[in-house]
Amino acid sequence: MEKPLSSPSQRLTLGRVVPATCLLLLLHFGQDVLRPIAIAGVLSLVIAPLVRKLGRFHLGRTPATLVSVVLVAICVVWMSAVLTLQLVAVGADFPRYKAAITSKVESIREVTVRPFERLEAELKGVVPQNAPAAASTSRSRANNNATLPNEPLPVQIRQSAPTAGDIVSRLLSSVWGPVGEAGIVFVLLIFILLEHESLSDRFIRVIGVAELGPTVQALSETAEGVSRFFLSQFVVNATFGVVVGMGLWLIGVPHAALWGSIGALLRFIPYVGVLGAAALIAVFAAAVDPGWSLLLWSLGLFAALELLVAHVVEPQVYGHSTGLAPLAVIVSALFWGAMWGPVGLLLSTPLTLCIVVVGRHVRAMEPFAILLTEAPGLNAGQRFYQRALSGNPAAIIQDAHTYLRRAGFAKYCDHVLLPGLALAAADSRAGRIDERQRERIKATVFRLLENLARAEFGRRIRRRRSTVSLSEVNVGAHLRQIRESRLGPWQGSLDVPSRSIVLCVGFGTERDDLLTELLVQALRRDDVDARSVSLQQPQDPSMAGKSVLVGTLFLIYPMAEALEAWRAAAAELRAAMPQAVLATVLLPLDDTAAPEEACRESVDLVLHSFLEAEALVLRGLKSS
Repeated sequence: MEKPLSSPSQRLTLGRVVPATCLLLLLHFGQDVLRPIAIAGVLSLVIAPLVRKLGRFHLGRTPATLVSVVLVAICVVWMSAVLTLQLVAVGADFPRYKAAITSKVESIREVTVRPFERLEAELKGVVPQNAPAAASTSRSRANNNATLPNEPLPVQIRQSAPTAGDIVSRLLSSVWGPVGEAGIVFVLLIFILLEHESLSDRFIRVIGVAELGPTVQALSETAEGVSRFFLSQFVVNATFGVVVGMGLWLIGVPHAALWGSIGALLRFIPYVGVLGAAALIAVFAAAVDPGWSLLLWSLGLFAALELLVAHVVEPQVYGHSTGLAPLAVIVSALFWGAMWGPVGLLLSTPLTLCIVVVGRHVRAMEPFAILLTEAPGLNAGQRFYQRALSGNPAAIIQDAHTYLRRAGFAKYCDHVLLPGLALAAADSRAGRIDERQRERIKATVFRLLENLARAEFGRRIRRRRSTVSLSEVNVGAHLRQIRESRLGPWQGSLDVPSRSIVLCVGFGTERDDLLTELLVQALRRDDVDARSVSLQQPQDPSMAGKSVLVGTLFLIYPMAEALEAWRAAAAELRAAMPQAVLATVLLPLDDTAAPEEACRESVDLVLHSFLEAEALVLRGLKSS
């Protein structure tokens, strides 16, 4: 007897591999049944907005569905007739293009093949040939053949010429398959549109009423958002085909309607379809023109239109992209193409997009949404921590500059930098990272903030030598030294209006120095006169009697073990600068901080992000 699978990992692996294998087998061997259903489902999403619009004209569900399907059927039949007539015309005109095709092939052969043929001939002339041996071998073969008795003659089997009935039968058999499948698709399309509500109820019943909310949300987004995207994509590709056809007609390419239709159809296939359409048009243009000008004009027209549509029209019509990762689009095209052939290539993006949309709301399909979407599987803070842990400061710096071009530094700290550092601090307290990894994270943060400081204060700031051990560097204190080297010991002039300075105060620890410096940088980017100071440093004599210049005080939020010292410092600051607003910032991810209730009485405000601190200062400066 075989041993039962007692390991949980073995049972889990078997529980995933067996259903996945069955699903793949079902998709492959059941494609004759599943393919029409998939085509009808995608078409139903495309036609659904049209059905809803017709319903606004007081048409019932059934009349609106039938009218929509009839309009789609007319368009499909008309396009099929045009393509068929154009293909017949191309076949009839093919003998006219024979001379141009022969000339082009010969010219291409002259450039590509002939040099190798000449090289082979030269090599044969240099290498000695064994001519006598070859001659004696041929004579011996001739003598042997002469001595053989009567040899049997080869038998050739010739098929009789096909009759007219055979030709018609083959034509009907080749046409009946696609026509029959199209008929099945339209019948399924009608019933899917008519039973839309019933199918939604059944799908919810299959998923389970326990996840009713996410399931309904997934169905709503799939039925509305995805259908709008498909309809927009259909309109864009159809317009692209019309413009390509008109452009080819203007530059003199025969059968321009055929190539415009092929361009519109192949554009539904991601990435590869556009290249295939361009290649077909280029080959045909080279075949019909004795020269090369028509080929160059055709490629230029196609490339210009594709760049315009991809980078200008599509972002305005339905967003920058489908939301799928480029690699996921290619992999899905390979998968569905291997499963269902050319139809799978056309349906690869719609089917994958539907899977991703459902996976965003249904927990069982969430891994597909993570693997296939363009958005990364990690949030911004987790991605920052992962890159810092792996020692990739260049990517972090590049992402930071990209982020800061569309948002402020305070928001970058709240959503990227501080969450990432909070994850690092939590792992360090739990012992999940060692000293080498901590120093790597610190070096990454050091390089990032120093790079941003150089961008803020100019290129004249010198980079710290790499020989310095970063484990001994206080990043916040170093950044404050950079500012002091540019602006003086008090980080700026004291000849400023009263209550115009924002002072960020810490206790001189590495954490406090870093947070005060980050807040100062965030405020200075908004042209706020923000400065930092440590309570552990001796008082600057130049500040005597200058407390009236400070309008807002930010005292770094305390850790739980330093609460009493923090309260005493808050009382001293309030007594020294009673006219200033005393505030502190409690970061939500700082899980070792003191309770908020214990700090409220010592300050005027407890804020919860750098963005709130920025808004407080800007609002105060505007009111003054």
